[in-house]
Amino acid sequence: MQVIWGLIAVIVAALGLSFLGALHGIGDSLAVFRVGLCVALLALTLALRSHRKARLCVVAVALSGMATMLWHKLPLDTPGPISIYQKNVFHSNTDLPGLAQDILAADPDFVTLQEVSIANQALLEMLSEVYPHQLLCRYTDRSGVAVLSRLAPVETGHCERRYGMARILVDLPDGRHYVVALHLSWPFPGQQPNQLRRLLNDLDAFDHPVLIGGDFNMVPWSSALSRIARASGTQHAGPARTTFLIGSVPISIDHVFAPGGGHAEARPLLGGDHFGLLARVTPQSDTAGPKN
Repeated sequence: MQVIWGLIAVIVAALGLSFLGALHGIGDSLAVFRVGLCVALLALTLALRSHRKARLCVVAVALSGMATMLWHKLPLDTPGPISIYQKNVFHSNTDLPGLAQDILAADPDFVTLQEVSIANQALLEMLSEVYPHQLLCRYTDRSGVAVLSRLAPVETGHCERRYGMARILVDLPDGRHYVVALHLSWPFPGQQPNQLRRLLNDLDAFDHPVLIGGDFNMVPWSSALSRIARASGTQHAGPARTTFLIGSVPISIDHVFAPGGGHAEARPLLGGDHFGLLARVTPQSDTAGPKN
């Protein structure tokens, strides 16, 4: 029984730390596994049958942790008028024609891509007739992020190698918006905390509303994504969809954000290791004022 209590204490501590990502990157790292931590607590309660009050307390802690994630699984927002196809292509994608066909069939207004490698850059050419305006930004010598648009940008696009970002500015019916493709590293002990500090400063300085599609390598209930939403004046397009598998464990690390949120649906793997997203989002009305 001492072993059981020890395990419960460790898991409860880890669960508590998963809410402290704003203080240290390890909190957001643990947030990725919050579902598993809660499930493990519930499983351990089976060994506490002779400790009814303690069992109820542990169950309450586990259910409270799950409640913080539940609303991210609900389709709270209705689809908006602008569509974004978000996809981490995978540097050695094995089905570029299938992916191109799926993007064209979805008929989005914008496409945001990550891991656009030299090997899979042919995808951009496959889409160039429908999406002639393309900005590819290398964040390593072999890989990059890209934004594809039907609309011509109103100014030269911008690349940010420090955290993998491609940004264009377009005229929408509701006013000018930045469209951003983003790729962050894995959380602590990866480089995401350092990248996040730079990203938040850049987002806060944007002088137009923004639509973001990206591989954030982070779950929607994390401190990191909450801070990104606040800095960019956006809302998550839900519900949270499974976009990546760690072994057989599904996690949601690819997302789309827009001023008015939106609704996202999952797309197939199509030769990659990330599921795609098709999000129908709501931009900021030109009568809503500045994003900040």
